[in-house]
Amino acid sequence: MTKPPDAPRLLKIVHVIARLNIGGSAQHVIYLTEKMNDGLFRTILVKGAESETEGTMEVLARGRGVEFIFIPELERKFQASDDWVAFRELLRLLRKERPDILHTHTAKAGALGRMAGWVYRWTTPGGRGLKIFHTFHGHVLHSYFGPLKTRIFRWMERILASISTCVITLSEGLRGELESFRVACREKIRVVPLGLELSEFARSGYGKGDGGDATFRRSLGVPHEAFIAGMVGRLVPIKDHETFFEASRMLIDEGMDLHLLIVGDGELRASLERRAADLLAPGRAHFAGWRFDLPRMYREMDAVVLCSLNEGTPVSLIEAMAASRPIVATGVGGVPDLLGWGEKGNPPLGSFAAAERGWIISPRDPAGLAAALREIRERPERNLTRATAGRDYALEHFSIERLVANLTALYRGG
Repeated sequence: MTKPPDAPRLLKIVHVIARLNIGGSAQHVIYLTEKMNDGLFRTILVKGAESETEGTMEVLARGRGVEFIFIPELERKFQASDDWVAFRELLRLLRKERPDILHTHTAKAGALGRMAGWVYRWTTPGGRGLKIFHTFHGHVLHSYFGPLKTRIFRWMERILASISTCVITLSEGLRGELESFRVACREKIRVVPLGLELSEFARSGYGKGDGGDATFRRSLGVPHEAFIAGMVGRLVPIKDHETFFEASRMLIDEGMDLHLLIVGDGELRASLERRAADLLAPGRAHFAGWRFDLPRMYREMDAVVLCSLNEGTPVSLIEAMAASRPIVATGVGGVPDLLGWGEKGNPPLGSFAAAERGWIISPRDPAGLAAALREIRERPERNLTRATAGRDYALEHFSIERLVANLTALYRGG
């Protein structure tokens, strides 16, 4: 793309993320780097190392022509010696590239990147003009650690926000949480939703999950008429797969022909496989690992479940909405905004609530999840309106073009 004579001057952007593990944060920065490399922007992507169980989206990056600078020590784990190396390399990169914008993503990259940006501002000639942005794709400010460590992280984020030009969140719900933790004042927190490629997901239609192709079900040994409930995401404690298993056990004991499709990997895989085998009948839980044919995976699901104790704006739900799937999710973080749940708080334990684009349950409530899945199975006609509304909402609000337009305005005016 050639810059017209009267176009604004080219802006140089450095994005920093701890790792390109499989998930929404990585997709977000990959798409941004691809789209914002033209006559108006030059974008550089910096990343750390992924763990063995996380999977990597480097294939997606390279397939879109996105190259990156690799700083191994920027990996997720905090370790003083590695953190110092990562900080030093980030500061060296800023002094070499002299960007207009530094935009960090995820907790560790946000901490080291913003500190490097602050030092660059005060020690480099011309560096005072650097604008520093940080996106909270989620946060670790509750439900991840104990009380003391959580207080320390909140204190650190307040300091980091004070040196940021702007703090970005993905939803109004997440903005409210950050404000309640006093990370920054409301005026400094801007909402910029994710931007994703959703056309492949949108080719699904509402209806039975197998999408007319029974090959995958046969490969798992799942009967054609069985009900498949699925979860997509990392196999880590915050996702609370245990609640999914307990709810499924209730429904199977009632006689529902229910199978579980669990897409993803992580540190808990071995223990979750054992737990599913102990709690459920043999052959009921199917662990698919990381998959790059996610549109097909969603088409196999009669319902998509999210049991998280803490979330930002979960990409798995956006994808499920685009694929017209019925959704049951805990009302945490950005989920209520995503599903159109305008009420405050969560429904009572043992029950569920109807949102505009899905069903809301309380965290750690197997009975509520079971009730919602039972409703989806027994009254599919009630889900058609929500599934259609979810697809339309996802396609309208989470396009890459909308994301680029929003950030362009923010970068040039922030």
